[in-house]
Amino acid sequence: MRGTVLYGTRDVRVEERPEPEIVEPTDAIIRLSAACVCGSDLWPYRGIDPVAEPRPMGHEYVGVVEEVGSEVRNVKPGQFVVGSFFASDNTCEICQSGYQSSCVNRAPIGAIGTQAEYARIPLADGTLVATPDIPDDDLIPHLLAASDVLGTGWFGAVAAEAGPGKTVAVVGDGAVGLLAVLSAKQLGAERVIAMSRHEDRQKLALEFGATDIVEERGDAGVERIKELTGGLGAHSVVEAVGTQEAMMQAIRSTRPGGHVGFVGVLHGVEIPGEELFLSHVHLHGGPAPVRRFLPELIDLIWRRRIEPGKVFDLELPLEEAAEGYRAMDERRAIKALLRP
Repeated sequence: MRGTVLYGTRDVRVEERPEPEIVEPTDAIIRLSAACVCGSDLWPYRGIDPVAEPRPMGHEYVGVVEEVGSEVRNVKPGQFVVGSFFASDNTCEICQSGYQSSCVNRAPIGAIGTQAEYARIPLADGTLVATPDIPDDDLIPHLLAASDVLGTGWFGAVAAEAGPGKTVAVVGDGAVGLLAVLSAKQLGAERVIAMSRHEDRQKLALEFGATDIVEERGDAGVERIKELTGGLGAHSVVEAVGTQEAMMQAIRSTRPGGHVGFVGVLHGVEIPGEELFLSHVHLHGGPAPVRRFLPELIDLIWRRRIEPGKVFDLELPLEEAAEGYRAMDERRAIKALLRP
């Protein structure tokens, strides 16, 4: 089969890879209908996360079940499914508490690579959620978004305690940040402030429910948030970047007693202990437990209540995956969808 492999800094190739086979009786094989490039894929692409040897790429996926292992009961061949970027059994105590991305038996889908024609999904019963039927083609990008960026943005908003009567600020205008805006709006936030300097992303943020746009960054961004909130700061802030500047901007934009939901993959972040202690700000985040939210998100998409797939502003055949990486790296695209 054809699949994407990262060889080193800015060296993405689409080449022949072995077709997956059932390894464990809890596995499923799916034929990918769509995959995409994630913002977190850009860390190794840029060489910030070193690549020691060629590795398959991709952890966001939707497709049709082709084959299942002998112990799989919840999904069957022919069903269209959405999964998370971590495989989970969905039965252990950690999963049952809602943190499937820290399942005691978790398996990273990124190690398998879903920017490909087929993929083996471990722990299929706990990882895959079937849609009510085979979706119309126009729904596929929206369902693909649920596999990671929507689920991650949603978790960021939930972790930040977004809800009715709240002012929510979102730091980061990538796909996750934009979908955190959508999520905060869906969760009932009264006011949603998107921090963005890019006109195309500002436009999408407003479409997703943002009430205000703040272009300033760093200390200036913090001051602007406080100006908009009577000097107090936002009740809820979603950090969707993963850098030192973004994290400190998020914490400093939050009022005492408020909540920061951080879902950007952290790189080089060090939080001053005394400042955090004095801030009275709650911090919660990490790898999003997307599986917790999938049934609700799939239902919202299926009923056409939300359109998260609008973050895909570039669609390419799988063979042109390298261009998808380049376009996102150069900020010519918010998010690239790949069609095997």
